[in-house]
Amino acid sequence: MLADTLLNVIVLIAGPVIIAFLGAIFGLLYLGVDRKLVAHMQGRIGPPIVQPFRDVDKLMVKESIIPDSAIAWLFKATPILCLVGSISLLLYIPLFGQNAMLTGFGDAIVVMYLLTIPSLALVVAGFSSSSPYATVGAQREMVMMMSYEFPLAMSIVVIAWRIGLVTNLNPFMLSTMAAYPIWGLVGPLGIVGLLILVFSMLIVTPGELGKIPFDVAEAETELAGGLLVEYSGRNLALFYISNAIKSFAVVSLVVAIFFPYNLSPILGITATVPAVILDVLFFLLKVFVIMFICVIVVRAAVARFKIDQASKFYLLIMSAVSLVGFVFILLDVII
Repeated sequence: MLADTLLNVIVLIAGPVIIAFLGAIFGLLYLGVDRKLVAHMQGRIGPPIVQPFRDVDKLMVKESIIPDSAIAWLFKATPILCLVGSISLLLYIPLFGQNAMLTGFGDAIVVMYLLTIPSLALVVAGFSSSSPYATVGAQREMVMMMSYEFPLAMSIVVIAWRIGLVTNLNPFMLSTMAAYPIWGLVGPLGIVGLLILVFSMLIVTPGELGKIPFDVAEAETELAGGLLVEYSGRNLALFYISNAIKSFAVVSLVVAIFFPYNLSPILGITATVPAVILDVLFFLLKVFVIMFICVIVVRAAVARFKIDQASKFYLLIMSAVSLVGFVFILLDVII
């Protein structure tokens, strides 16, 4: 009994650390791939794939300067809050083809709330720095948060509602979504509706991550970096790592909701180690494909929106698109 208790304590302590480490490694790796591929698409050589790791290493040894007019304790606390919020996401989202560490303790609703923590930390960071550029960036970040929340919530709620029609399990649990893949529950009209919702989620993703064309809160050419203009050294490194982890977590969430398939059962592989390796590689491939479609290609092809354009795009167009997807799935159920 004592040995089991001790083992559980070790898992509870070491598990989040390992998950955070892997999330940071793969997040920074995908960030490096993103920068390299975008550079090639635009006719540039681009930095090496390991450049994000070098950036973090360089920032970690630099001094963290705090502006005289900043709220010092809040200025220093927000990078930690942002990092903790991003890591918390990883604990509730299934990764590498396995169950989430905290599966059974939180569902997609919890994940949606956790998604707001890094953004809110950025907003507070902008206001606490007392820079006019950061203040404008913080205001824009709040507007963007309010703009993309509805299509994001609509996609998740519609999927959960449809799964709830065929099971008594909590349909908002990501484990339930994995057990009842949505594509096998709908007919032709439902397939059309799901494709529309997938499109909606793919468009929401760069907004959630603050990537071009929705990086209006940073807008280097307008706001000199916006939210983080006054940050440097270790504090900036923590935000950098948080962004990488959140990027990996958000794309993993799209995988968990719409593509929760493992390759080993399909190929009939039952040996534990080969099955795990295959599922991990397949998961990383799915993450890369989604990131390539909704982040890399879009960033290479589209110019930055103005804040009013980005807000209207999500509030009006993408909200309407997600509602159309719901209508198709509803008609599929009725007919």
